Amino acid sequence: MQKIAVVGGGYVGLSNAIMLAARHQVTVCDIDPARVDAIRRRVSPIIDPDISEHLAHHTLHLDASTDLHQACRQARCIFIATPTDYDTQTNHFNVESVRSTAQQARRINPDALIVIKSTVPVGFTEELKAELGTDAIMFSPEFLREGKALHDCLHPSRIVVGEDSARGRQLADLLREASQRPDAPVLLTGNTEAEAIKLFANTFLAMRVAFFNELDTYAASNQLSTRQIIDGVCLDPRIGAHYNNPSFGYGGYCLPKDTRQLLANYQRVPQNLIRAIVDSNTTRKDFVADDILRRRPAVVGIHRLVMKAESDNFRFSSVQGVMKRIKAKGIKVIVYEPLLHEAAFFGSEVTHDLDGFKRQADVIVANRRSAELQDVADKIYTRDLFGIDL
Repeated sequence: MQKIAVVGGGYVGLSNAIMLAARHQVTVCDIDPARVDAIRRRVSPIIDPDISEHLAHHTLHLDASTDLHQACRQARCIFIATPTDYDTQTNHFNVESVRSTAQQARRINPDALIVIKSTVPVGFTEELKAELGTDAIMFSPEFLREGKALHDCLHPSRIVVGEDSARGRQLADLLREASQRPDAPVLLTGNTEAEAIKLFANTFLAMRVAFFNELDTYAASNQLSTRQIIDGVCLDPRIGAHYNNPSFGYGGYCLPKDTRQLLANYQRVPQNLIRAIVDSNTTRKDFVADDILRRRPAVVGIHRLVMKAESDNFRFSSVQGVMKRIKAKGIKVIVYEPLLHEAAFFGSEVTHDLDGFKRQADVIVANRRSAELQDVADKIYTRDLFGIDL
């Protein structure tokens, strides 16, 4: 049994900590005392059914702390899973939390291996190793879905480790043995290649979302059946009938920032497609907002701000971009979001009264269909064809 520290108690950090804590002694370190307290009480601070179930009912060697020194001082391995939001001023990820955590971890425990799970720009890990004068830092990307983070940890599609060495193999074995998929594919590569894998994988997913959204825009503009076109296109086995449900655009925490960071990494490299993927998300929201306004509503209702079912994440949800465009035209917007406890969201009234919401709104905008809206089907505006999350 190893002692492991995980810095960051969000989706990435907590799901990895729970997976590892079935076999090892793991301490989660987070700056939020309420989150630390919840983990100690075996209550999930985020919405993820598997995380909730494992915390409540599984035997885990898991502790939590706000004290980085306590978490790291005896750890053999320190995972960093702190946020790296995209800074629109610098056109770059803000990696200061990762850098600061790595610096402190090295001072506290210079013998520990540091594993970066946070998404970072291409080239960052090697720069950090040079800056701190150590080779004991690796990048290992995560490939997790919001609301299914622990499931994806336990059933990894692949395990990528940024060092092709015996030590890299040991880290890959640690992750694979903690999972429930002993045959998970493993790729040992360089740190910089691993960073690129993460960004290119998410940009490809964003491209697929953008493609089917633009297909839908074309079909809607020409009074064609989007569903029939998608069904026909996806019969080609090279394309496949997956990740093809139209939406208001790609959103959430990862795809918008990761596509923009990859575009920034192309600063001196010829490209056309990456820029188009980023720009297409803005174009899609413009189309959706204009399509809603063609109904001439006096009041538009936004049904849920969360990106997908079984998630509590509002960050960068695509419907927010649509909402802002509608408000800019002087149309009143109201929001139904049970997880939002404030009285207003960016100046729009928030209600938990679903029946009153249905009565007041002339058009109800729903990124995904919901059974609770079936009685007002004539008011619904959605591009959802398949009734599933991406």
